[in-house]
Amino acid sequence: MGLDQIAYATTVDPEGNESTVEQIASWRKHNRLHGWMEKLWESKGRPNWDGEESLLGDFNQIPLELTWTDLEQLEAHVLNKTLPQTEGFFFGGDSFKGEDADGNPPAKDGYYYKETDLVFIADARKALQEGQRVVYDSWW
Repeated sequence: MGLDQIAYATTVDPEGNESTVEQIASWRKHNRLHGWMEKLWESKGRPNWDGEESLLGDFNQIPLELTWTDLEQLEAHVLNKTLPQTEGFFFGGDSFKGEDADGNPPAKDGYYYKETDLVFIADARKALQEGQRVVYDSWW
């Protein structure tokens, strides 16, 4: 068990039905990214939340649609290494320190998901340019 995260692009038909879903990124226990996404979700008024309070946190298995502006803000935080430190029971250690969830050593700057995050942002922008929706989701 632990924090698992994905981002995907989806196409929506004129009736509002998702017709194509393509995974564009995945992470395991990247708790700082999850914390950033949770703050974004809260700033958007907690969309897709059923209102049920949870002792482990409310932002679990809730899809969050990302906009171009969200991606610009995320990129700035990734490049400046300012994603917020985030703790949770299933989240693992700080994703800017130590090893990743698979035991791989950190990058030179200690941020082993940096390349994954930047590739995700580029792929997400491409999907938005193609008229798709980009969604972040997670579960633990």
